[in-house]
Amino acid sequence: MQLEHLLKDLAVKEIYGDTKDKSVYAVRTDSRIMGKGELFIALNGENYNGHDYMKEAQRRGAVAIVCQQKNEGITVPQIVVEDARKALAVLAAAFYSHPEKKLKIIGITGTNGKTTTCHYLASILREAGKKTGFIGTLGTFYEGVSLAPDLTTPDPPRLFRIFSDMLKSGVEYVVMEVSAHAVYFQKVCSVDFAACIFTNCTQDHLDFFGDMENYKRVKECLFTQGNYAFALVNTDDALGVKIVRECKNARSYGIANPSDNFAVIEEDSLNGSRVLFNLNDELCDAQLRLTGKYNVYNALAAAACAHELKIDSEYIARGIYAVEKISGRLESVGSVHGGQIFVDFAHTPDGLENALSALKERCKGKLLCVFGCGGNRDAGKRPLMGEIAGKLTDFCVLTSDNPRYEEPYTIISAIENGYRKHSRNYVVVQDRRKAIEYAMRRLQTDDVLLIAGKGGENYQEIMGIKYDYNDNAVVKEVMQKMLAE
Repeated sequence: MQLEHLLKDLAVKEIYGDTKDKSVYAVRTDSRIMGKGELFIALNGENYNGHDYMKEAQRRGAVAIVCQQKNEGITVPQIVVEDARKALAVLAAAFYSHPEKKLKIIGITGTNGKTTTCHYLASILREAGKKTGFIGTLGTFYEGVSLAPDLTTPDPPRLFRIFSDMLKSGVEYVVMEVSAHAVYFQKVCSVDFAACIFTNCTQDHLDFFGDMENYKRVKECLFTQGNYAFALVNTDDALGVKIVRECKNARSYGIANPSDNFAVIEEDSLNGSRVLFNLNDELCDAQLRLTGKYNVYNALAAAACAHELKIDSEYIARGIYAVEKISGRLESVGSVHGGQIFVDFAHTPDGLENALSALKERCKGKLLCVFGCGGNRDAGKRPLMGEIAGKLTDFCVLTSDNPRYEEPYTIISAIENGYRKHSRNYVVVQDRRKAIEYAMRRLQTDDVLLIAGKGGENYQEIMGIKYDYNDNAVVKEVMQKMLAE
């Protein structure tokens, strides 16, 4: 593609050098993998400054450089912009000939529930005969293609390449998770969404955003910018109430407070629930095979969005029922000694409380839990999650999650500080495999065990190395070991 054509929609402050008759073969942000004829975007990160690598990018063959300030010693054209991250999204969209303009993209944001809501909505759309793509924490899926997970919301060059490939495959709808980091870094600023969904806002990522007010502002930005046809917003959440009040074309959904779309839970158990949805005065009976009230919220959000998209109630009900399980989302993974085992991604205070509360309400025996917290992330969550587990469980095994570069026992000690405010019924087993086996051997008839924090992740990150690891696989290994004894 010609450089001049790429720059057509870009807000440029200054251009130094001649941009005419120059072809661009890729858009890059990493100078180490630059090739001849590629466009380098100099991004500033927390631990690096892309402007320091402009000479390396030039040496490796960059045809031009987009930056926020002119650098001396650069002989290729420099395109100076106000915000290089926004420029990256604009340029990536243009490079792939704006596939986002030809797709109906639904963006889902919120601290918890993004993945499950995406699965429900994608399932509904597929039941209605719509070719649908999915982008999120568990990976990217469309028309027989399955891509391993990268980031919750891929960086723009990858994201728009995926959009382009989806379009070529005949995809009509794309359901995608939009993380707070993606909003902050302007990854989706070029996307005009067919719809946006807000699930909730609770404590997470404060290591990056600093405090809850900043975190809320970023979540809210997806809606205040107004790049959507309509929004579905959970007004049982305080930030959701604010979004509905202040943003255009926002419809509400909820269970506790009056809203445009609401649900009545008629029956529920560990195996799911039967629900009556009122979708803007149209009734829809649905059977969920995922347990927990918070999963009713996720299904309601998907159902309300589908209804706004003119999908018949028949397909809404069928799509919701078709979701039998989602990897690592309160997933039933086995039974030992008459006790049931669930794996969940719950890695925030709210997420852990929701998962434990859902199981506790339906548990006839004792409720056990295995969990830890991630290293080099929001440390303030650790005692809070400890308190929640101390209040809701009968016994806990505190263990390691993804310690990253932190000492695991330092993380576990912070969890203990909260847990011991409510209970002393716990043990510490740092090795996660051994922790799961310990808990499984304690199970008795009617007990329930929740293994929380990692969900469907296939690795454990320790000192910068990602080791192969999966909670579900460990449960199966332990079950086989116990059967052989």
